[in-house]
Amino acid sequence: MTTLHHEHPVHDHIHGPACGHPEVPHGDHVDYAHDGHMHRLHSDHYDECEPAGHVAHQNHGHRHGDGCGHPSVPHGDHVDYLHDGHRHAEHDGHWDDH
Repeated sequence: MTTLHHEHPVHDHIHGPACGHPEVPHGDHVDYAHDGHMHRLHSDHYDECEPAGHVAHQNHGHRHGDGCGHPSVPHGDHVDYLHDGHRHAEHDGHWDDH
């Protein structure tokens, strides 16, 4: 899975542990869920941090939803669930890793 480098234009908000946006561990950095997309600090600006490709989470028997115990994060036209350091999104009867 690769991460595209798309700079988020004009972002005055500074993300951090107390900024009010969910922190999402993502490899060697932390993304912040903000307005339905993910932001990643990069040098002196924020990037839109989105995965490329389709990676199914294998052997995931847990069903995410209201009350499942994992934080939900709005993401574009769907909801991701933060689980074990990554995001899960429902897709065609399985869960994708974001």
